[in-house]
Amino acid sequence: MVRMSSKTFKTTLIREGNLCAIPLPFDPKEVFGRARVPVKVTLNGYTYRSTIAIMGGKALLPLRRSNREAAGLEGNETLDVRLDVDTETREIKPPADLAKALRAAPPAWDRWRELSYSHQREYADSVTDAKKPETRARRIEAAVKAIAARPAKKR
Repeated sequence: MVRMSSKTFKTTLIREGNLCAIPLPFDPKEVFGRARVPVKVTLNGYTYRSTIAIMGGKALLPLRRSNREAAGLEGNETLDVRLDVDTETREIKPPADLAKALRAAPPAWDRWRELSYSHQREYADSVTDAKKPETRARRIEAAVKAIAARPAKKR
């Protein structure tokens, strides 16, 4: 089994409505040693962090709208993609108001620290993407409630 730290390939992006993905024309297990690999994705000169997913038996990378637009893509192009195994620690620093609310509602802060990088990012992005202060406050309240209600991870 070959274990590489990077791979460049040509592929055609998949876009169905708002959903967009980068199909991998190879088996990530054979290249990287496992299927779900955290990677830095570079397309069209833009780099972002993601994790290879297996959906319907096919390996792909999700391509969020914000990353697609930052790369100047529509979502149906054929282009070269570079993947580099991402070995850096993945941490999300929550917005200050979200962090304050999490700390004020035990056990929310502890549950926040147990969340995966992706889940932390989703909550943080939801708060920072709010355009109105009342929307931001409502999203913080909902996030704190949902996070506090999560069961503690078993150690």
